[in-house]
Amino acid sequence: MRQRPSDHVPRATVASLLAMAVTITSGAVSLADEPSPSPRRIFLNEFRPVPVLKVQETRLERAKFPVVSVHTHLGPLTAAEIDEQVKIMDAANIALLVSLDGRMGPKFPEHFQMLTGRHAERFLVFVRMDHVGDGQRDDPKTWDLHKPDFGVRLADRLTEAVRQGAAGVKLTKELGLSLKDAEGRLIRPDDPRFDPLWDRAGELGVPILWHCGDPAAFFLPFDERNERWEHLYRKQEYRLDGPGMPSLASLLEARNRVFARHPKTTFICAHMADSPQDLEQLGTWLDQHPNMNVEISARLGEIGRQPYTARKFFVKYADRILFGTDTNVARPVDLQPHFRFLETWDEYFPYSPSAFPPQGFWNIYGIGLPDDVLRKVYSENAERLIPGVKDRLRAFQTRRQD
Repeated sequence: MRQRPSDHVPRATVASLLAMAVTITSGAVSLADEPSPSPRRIFLNEFRPVPVLKVQETRLERAKFPVVSVHTHLGPLTAAEIDEQVKIMDAANIALLVSLDGRMGPKFPEHFQMLTGRHAERFLVFVRMDHVGDGQRDDPKTWDLHKPDFGVRLADRLTEAVRQGAAGVKLTKELGLSLKDAEGRLIRPDDPRFDPLWDRAGELGVPILWHCGDPAAFFLPFDERNERWEHLYRKQEYRLDGPGMPSLASLLEARNRVFARHPKTTFICAHMADSPQDLEQLGTWLDQHPNMNVEISARLGEIGRQPYTARKFFVKYADRILFGTDTNVARPVDLQPHFRFLETWDEYFPYSPSAFPPQGFWNIYGIGLPDDVLRKVYSENAERLIPGVKDRLRAFQTRRQD
């Protein structure tokens, strides 16, 4: 039997001929172009999208009203560095910075004098809780935390720090996330051994600025569903999803029980009370605890991506929100996104100058707060809650008028 010519033609050639026929019948005068090579795959850390969106851009180099930043970290600075810092503050309309780096004990006067010796009206200092006492930091068994009446001694050390000039207490996330008892168990934020400290702060009239927890994504499984995967891949020490770690909800519930037990003590919750992703829940807590307040530091990326909800929240709780940045010094590149978020209606702008933004690859939106709310967030709430702010703020305003 005679075979047809096509029976001897390889299948690949047949496919090419068919493609040629389609090209010819479609009116083309040349053979079909070869398909372009597949694009090179890039790694996530190479992805640098540049928005083509054209929207209003407001450059704010200074705040509309004087600002008190209640969350800064001012490590050892030279006299020249402090002078330069004050110049930056003047240019940005920053009246006062609160350093959260005072250490209980003999080192507190050193930090306090470093900041206030040259510019007493521009700085305040909070003191950090000390759980080591006279023990050895590298030997937890010797820590004061594990001895009877620890809370009373801690409260007495707070009294001494306030006598030396401290305006409040800074409590870090180690209480709940890393601080352990003598048996190696994590100590809960509502552990009763700290009750004397909360009571003493109330008696002295100084607030507790409390960082309890971390971003919600840090507690979630480290997989393709985690919106902070890129950040956690670079900073895997931030992951809190391991065995034996508490949930974020359990930490915040324990913290809130402290608020309820100590209604005469003022608490300022760092980072939007570690719940910027759920402002409805945060509002419920504020309603339940009149002694609870929040500050905005290091959560601009979270609250700025929900502008409608955030604006309603800021207006409703205008008396309970304070300004902060969580930076080690006041820098224009860190301050300006905060001013822009609070004061303008700008859309889709970066919340951080970093090439790797710390809270996800997204931009934020301004919430255009009215002046009366801006004044409260910028300074009036801090003036009401933190001793020493009122006199310094008035001195700053008087000097600006002269």
